[in-house]
Amino acid sequence: MNRYITAAALLVLGTTAALAQSPEAGDADKGAKVFRKCMACHAIGENAKNKVGPELNGVVGRKMGSIEGFSYSDTLKEHNAKGDVWTAEVLNSYLENPKGFMPGVKMVFAGLPKESDRVNIIAYLSSFNADGTPKK
Repeated sequence: MNRYITAAALLVLGTTAALAQSPEAGDADKGAKVFRKCMACHAIGENAKNKVGPELNGVVGRKMGSIEGFSYSDTLKEHNAKGDVWTAEVLNSYLENPKGFMPGVKMVFAGLPKESDRVNIIAYLSSFNADGTPKK
């Protein structure tokens, strides 16, 4: 019986990992609702500007720490220098526990513990081009 429980656990973990890596797996409309938690510090869309946090247009696939005029933490500057990119998988881990995943970042948000919230918000973030226009 343990063999079946282990197989089931691996299937769940594999499915969760696949969801985290695929923005298409999430629901952008539900992600827009989750994004309300982020709006005090971040903006997205055609007229988005930096706030306490950088604007998030085109963040999925964007080089870390790369928005002109925003004062990033040393940690994100180091990631920028290495050429690190905000992939869906990296965002999923970061959004779960920002300071735990990337010690030294300025973001004070505690994180999104629910996998579904993270997958949905990544789908929402993925729905914007770098200029803030919606992807078709």
